[in-house]
Amino acid sequence: MANYYTKQKKDIEEEVVAINRVSKVVKGGRRFSLTALVVVGDGKGKAGYGMGKAKDVPSAIRKAVNKAKSNMVNIQTKGTTIPYQITGVYGAGRVLLKPATTGTGVIAGGPVRAIMGVVGIKDILAKSLGSANPINLVKATFQGLTSLKDIRDIAEMRGLNVEDLLPPKKEEEEAATPQKKVAKKTEPKKEVKKEDKAEKTEAPKKTKKTKTEKSEKGEEKKETKEKKETKKAKTETTKKEETKDKTEEDKAKKEEKEDK
Repeated sequence: MANYYTKQKKDIEEEVVAINRVSKVVKGGRRFSLTALVVVGDGKGKAGYGMGKAKDVPSAIRKAVNKAKSNMVNIQTKGTTIPYQITGVYGAGRVLLKPATTGTGVIAGGPVRAIMGVVGIKDILAKSLGSANPINLVKATFQGLTSLKDIRDIAEMRGLNVEDLLPPKKEEEEAATPQKKVAKKTEPKKEVKKEDKAEKTEAPKKTKKTKTEKSEKGEEKKETKEKKETKKAKTETTKKEETKDKTEEDKAKKEEKEDK
């Protein structure tokens, strides 16, 4: 037996963006009223926004949802992101929307994030460049999203094929552009002055030393070493003699003192 009490899932998602309370001063006192800004969408590229006014919050949200559902618009998407970069403008509100790779997520804040969740965009980069008023931001983002167009629609409007609008491939570009021969840069030859040549020729050539000259130099070095050694020996002998003389004099003085 079928269960008639099962609840059906809502196809349309609802997101409350902002609620504002306003007061009006009259004779009897103040009269308060509430305004609600709501965004709705099916998560498949269709969304809308609406505003509702009432004396309590639930009725204001209900009115806003009904208006948003009646104002739903189709938005052009490319997978989980938008096809190209665009800037939405409404009044003082300016919103920059950039496509992102899969896995990036929704990098946006406030009302823009709520709109992207309702539309079904999962990867996008957004930045507010103007007013932070939520009403202006919502209208600016919808202005930017609704102005996105498919390449097929643009081709039909211009009366062209889709291939004509696509950028040319690298192979076609290389075939179309003639290959220019790169001329090698010839460095200017350095002029050698005649004076430099004359100086080089006049410079005496280094002569190789003969074996006899080398042997003579070796003998001279040996003689100098012997002289140094003899000088050292003489100095040492003189020092020893001086020390002996001093010791003898000291002994003689001591003996004289003892005799006295």
